[in-house]
Amino acid sequence: MVTVGILALQGAIREHARSLEASGAEVKIVKRVEDLNDIDALVVPGGESTTMRRLIDKYEMFGPLQEFAKSGKPVFGTCAGLILMAKDIIGQDVGHLEVMDIKVHRNGFGRQRESFEIPLDVKGLEGDPYIGVFIRAPYIESVSPDTEVLATFQDKIVAARQGRFLCCAFHPELTDDHRMHGYFVKMVEETKNELHNVSK
Repeated sequence: MVTVGILALQGAIREHARSLEASGAEVKIVKRVEDLNDIDALVVPGGESTTMRRLIDKYEMFGPLQEFAKSGKPVFGTCAGLILMAKDIIGQDVGHLEVMDIKVHRNGFGRQRESFEIPLDVKGLEGDPYIGVFIRAPYIESVSPDTEVLATFQDKIVAARQGRFLCCAFHPELTDDHRMHGYFVKMVEETKNELHNVSK
């Protein structure tokens, strides 16, 4: 079994935990730097990206989170988590964790009152369309050649994967459909096996 940490500074922590556990992962809540030591992967939830960055700095987690991302372990950012992972944020001189080669629009689909749900065809998810819950959501304007686009809506990129990094503009934790978390847990299992084989 893999252990997935959830960065617990803001956002729907309990809902992410429920979906990860339903997908076969053990969950660890990450509130301090030390909590990063014993996990195989990390989820960076939604919330408000500027507030989350302020809390990351307050608890001195910025450097450790960047190191974790560089360590080879998977990271999954949802909504504000996607913004924190982006190397390029339109309207900002610098990004935050800057681990994915993507350019994003904050609040790209409008403010809170413009929130919506929409069925999406997500590459890698079998079965019915996945219902994306968009709340003050960003979108990805462009990606690097090594980043795979997994879903679009209105010609805007709303889910993508770059190697061990996964992100989506919507909130997969707010539905009873655990396929996005299951996709991530499978990534974590594959990566853990690869790292284990390398260390032999």
